[in-house]
Amino acid sequence: MAELSHRALRELINEFGGCGEYFTEMISAGALCAGGPFEAWYVDAGPRPDKTVYQLVGGEAEKLANAAALLDKRECRGIDINMGCSAPAITRTGAGVRWMESIERSRVMIALVRHAVKHRLSVKLRIGFEDDFDYLCRFCRSLEEEGVELITLHPRTAREKFKRRARWEYVAALKRELKIPVAGNGDISSMDDIIRHSRDCDAVMIGRLAVRQPWIFSQEGTDTFREKIGTDAFLEETGLRFLELLAKYQPPEFHLSRARRFFSYFCDNLKWGNYVKTLLNREEGLSGIERVWKGYFREGGGKY
Repeated sequence: MAELSHRALRELINEFGGCGEYFTEMISAGALCAGGPFEAWYVDAGPRPDKTVYQLVGGEAEKLANAAALLDKRECRGIDINMGCSAPAITRTGAGVRWMESIERSRVMIALVRHAVKHRLSVKLRIGFEDDFDYLCRFCRSLEEEGVELITLHPRTAREKFKRRARWEYVAALKRELKIPVAGNGDISSMDDIIRHSRDCDAVMIGRLAVRQPWIFSQEGTDTFREKIGTDAFLEETGLRFLELLAKYQPPEFHLSRARRFFSYFCDNLKWGNYVKTLLNREEGLSGIERVWKGYFREGGGKY
């Protein structure tokens, strides 16, 4: 959820009723410790600090512990160590899923972080580099022994990315093996998926669906609200509201990348979504993106 799970999106979701917990974008442990120029935006826990989990990424145990200690001083729901990201830019530094290569290396790191924080400590990870459930269980038990209080499993291997379906049977099986809560993540495309997979674990983490449908958490609302969802007026208003929140809660240097990322998913709600994405990606500022967005609906729009 890089460039997506920032405060502007969390504000939008919160306006639709909100969810149980929010996870921040990945915060670089090294950049945070060094006082990077944009870290203040990454650590903004609004609108609900009490529900916000700081997600840390890094390849050095001491820097992760030092960064966690800094974040632990802030109001938050908890600190999460990303041990699942398989993006080359992350793994080449020894971070993300690379931690899963060694149980002992990860155990030492988690022990340092656990000593540094009082808030809930959680980890998000994958099956591993191989499809080996026994190794996954041994790895997760070592984290549990060192004080991790929640594990979120994205049930794909490091090499699969999104090429194969998420194997939710691994989530259910891991939950049976551990004493701590287990959350699941992957291939959630509807409220039916959320309800179905909630039987497999203690919590369901939603990623891309929350961008496509930030109102997903409000689908148990009034009949009037449900009828409004998906109409042209509703979609136009939601897109414009996101741009307004983006301008308010993110620095200008982030505006273009965050807007493009949001609409790359949100445009899936439109009949001519790919065409609109192409037009939006040609723009070099929020004003141009707003103009294109309004123009689509003035020209007739049309929903699925």
